[in-house]
Amino acid sequence: MLELLFLLLPLAAASGWWLARRDQAPRATEAPGAAPALFRGLNYLLNEQPHKAIDVLAKLAEVDGEAAEIHLALGGLFRRRGEVDRAIRIHQNLIARDNLSREQRGLALFELAQDYMAAGLLDRAELLFQEVIEHDVNREQALRGLSDIYQQERDWVKCLEVAERLKPLTERPMGVEIAHYHCELAEEARRAGDIPKAHKHLSRAQQADPGGVRSTMLEGRMALEAGSPQRALDLFLRVADQGPPFLPEILPELVQALGALGQEETPVLESLAARYPSPPLMLCLSKAIERERGAAAAMEALTSYLAGHVDLAALERLLSLQSEAPSTADEGRLERDQVVHQVVRHLLAHQSPYQCNHCGFQARSLHWRCPSCKRWGTVQPVQPERIPGNEVLQGPRIA
Repeated sequence: MLELLFLLLPLAAASGWWLARRDQAPRATEAPGAAPALFRGLNYLLNEQPHKAIDVLAKLAEVDGEAAEIHLALGGLFRRRGEVDRAIRIHQNLIARDNLSREQRGLALFELAQDYMAAGLLDRAELLFQEVIEHDVNREQALRGLSDIYQQERDWVKCLEVAERLKPLTERPMGVEIAHYHCELAEEARRAGDIPKAHKHLSRAQQADPGGVRSTMLEGRMALEAGSPQRALDLFLRVADQGPPFLPEILPELVQALGALGQEETPVLESLAARYPSPPLMLCLSKAIERERGAAAAMEALTSYLAGHVDLAALERLLSLQSEAPSTADEGRLERDQVVHQVVRHLLAHQSPYQCNHCGFQARSLHWRCPSCKRWGTVQPVQPERIPGNEVLQGPRIA
């Protein structure tokens, strides 16, 4: 439906332009059957027949070669159908005219820039978007086009420049995007060994998005690398409060910080699991309990957790521990458990651990910018489904 709307918009605009032109022009100069043809084209799109709509516009363009709006609509339809070469030719021919108004030229440049984007010609698209901004037509959209180009090129400094120019033009908050750009620059500085520069960008990221979890995670990792485990631990625990779904991402570092401080893992992990249960956290906790209290205690904790959560990873861990203790099971039960274990392991291997909460894109690793909908901070670790009636972890096993 959304794709159909994008196809309808240019043709509807052309229809409105044609009707306005008909009202203003003498009857004798009208192209025979022009308005009915446009409405016929709209009907084709409503019936999901865009190829017939393109035929209508193409014929109208032949009748009135000076109709810039029709050519703009026609080129846009070609691009959305994947015929980028044809769209480029139409928009290039349109721009070559010397009788276009400033607004028409700006619109034609914007459409051609989008054609180049679709064709992967980012350098040409960049130049045209900049020219569109000078024409003051579709300024916000052109700036977003530039932002998309710079993000693909990983030029975060230019992304920040564009974001600042977008601020007064858009109602959409820019803080999250700006914070992620600074985090990207902080990551680059960290890899290059320029720690002061990295901290500077992290500070700016936190100013742009005070609740941003990514900057806290990165600051914690840098504190751990700098030999400040207590500072790192405090930041990792703050991550749990800021963005509980991201807690599994810093579990290895959190455990490392606890080890450096000589603290036991289990009490901290139990406290976190009681508030923010997740598959990776429960696996980490079960291993810590097994080391410190034995396999029976680990199975007990997992059983308590699984009473309230559907979690294949935890179930696989429980079955694995159970199969390693054959003395507690008869031969038939052990065989059944091994079969169930095999099935669960197979299902787990095909489960995507990350998902975009905006478009539903599933991934095997964390992407700060969703590859599908291009939004920042929307891809998160998948959380376990809760069993109705068992919303709260029961008993003293995980407290």
